[in-house]
Amino acid sequence: MPFIRHESIFTLQDLYEMEQKDRFKAIFTTIDITPVLRLVRKKSLYGAPVEVNYTAMVYSLIVRIVERIPTIKDLIKRLQHDILFRLDCGFMLSEAIPSQASYSRLVRKMSQSNALEEIQEQLLEQAIAEGFVTDDTVAIDATHVEARDQAPAKQEKEKSEPKKRGRKTKAEREAWLKQKQEEEEQKPIFEKEIVAQLSEPFKVLREQMPLDPQWGVKKNSDGKNVFWYGYKGHLVVGTQSQYILGAMLSSGNLNDGKAAIPLLKGIASQHPIFKFKYATMDAGYDYEPIYKQIREAKAHAVIAYNRRREPELEGFDEHFAPTCVREHSYRYDSYDPKYETLKYVRPKECESCPLAHDTLCQKVYKMKITTDLRKYAAPARGSERWKEIAKERSAVERVNAYLKEYFQLNNIRHRTGQKAKAHFNLVTLVYNCTKLVCDRLSRQLQEQAA
Repeated sequence: MPFIRHESIFTLQDLYEMEQKDRFKAIFTTIDITPVLRLVRKKSLYGAPVEVNYTAMVYSLIVRIVERIPTIKDLIKRLQHDILFRLDCGFMLSEAIPSQASYSRLVRKMSQSNALEEIQEQLLEQAIAEGFVTDDTVAIDATHVEARDQAPAKQEKEKSEPKKRGRKTKAEREAWLKQKQEEEEQKPIFEKEIVAQLSEPFKVLREQMPLDPQWGVKKNSDGKNVFWYGYKGHLVVGTQSQYILGAMLSSGNLNDGKAAIPLLKGIASQHPIFKFKYATMDAGYDYEPIYKQIREAKAHAVIAYNRRREPELEGFDEHFAPTCVREHSYRYDSYDPKYETLKYVRPKECESCPLAHDTLCQKVYKMKITTDLRKYAAPARGSERWKEIAKERSAVERVNAYLKEYFQLNNIRHRTGQKAKAHFNLVTLVYNCTKLVCDRLSRQLQEQAA
């Protein structure tokens, strides 16, 4: 029996089995918390000295996620009673443990800035530079997150005045259209059509993302509606490395598709070195502006098609491949990137077809993907390669499950959207930290075994 040598892989379970001191140290070495410390440092040489150890406070907030400590109150209690835990977090025995109010002020300052996003950006740049993020495919999806706030009581809508019956006059219609246009222009960017996001920079989209908790609805695996009050977490994940390359929190009632363009623009803005070839999503993201944004990134969209009461095209099958006279689908052959053309060849049934040499039977079909970005993708819809890429979307669903199961994404203890966003950013940051630690230790094991 031949001897098979397997690669040494250091997993998250192995990380939790390490000694507490070594585990914390490995995680802390991946993070540069300077952006957070800038928020709390003294701006003048005069005045009383800072008595709070903010460095240890930030590390303890990270440890709270890693150790799954549910509340700040429980974190303080453990810091007071566990001496080794206190030392491993960076507190000295002579220092007083900060109060809940001190932690609350620190979280508020973090929520009012982009410090956590800056740390996340630096960490991902490290992972990319060390060769851990080499994905050619990214996956985007959303997950529901319940708020700590109690849902407000339902308010009855005021009865509107009955509409005037009959057809509008030409002057009335022009005035009505002008009013609608003005109302549309005054709407916030996320209440407009998705196409309006294409002309906006990433910073504007990030700042205007709605964060108030709202009622959300989605269909479960049984096709039934599930309601929750809170937020949505939107992630873009590398399908092979499973790093979170972009993360945004929004109100629970935001359409999933309205977060795709900000996430894609965030990758281009924050990580211009990272390039991907494919972006895969479910049918909830089947909007033409999203295809245009992916095309702008010089990548191809692999998005499930969402038929919106559209009639069937004659001469084409369900995957928009051309069909022959006997309605057999042409087979996808290749894609020409120079001319952006899909090539289809004759079906297998044509070998025994009496019309094979007839002028009605065309040997090759070529279709430019720019004819309709939604219908024509590279590789072509329904092809084996398209299905393989579409299956990789499960990576983002897996990461969503990890965040909820092991990193307390479902344990939001704050009552405002801004602080909930800080918790969400901290959770995604800690996840990427543990991922980088595991990758580094796996590489060390492989080098030792070589």
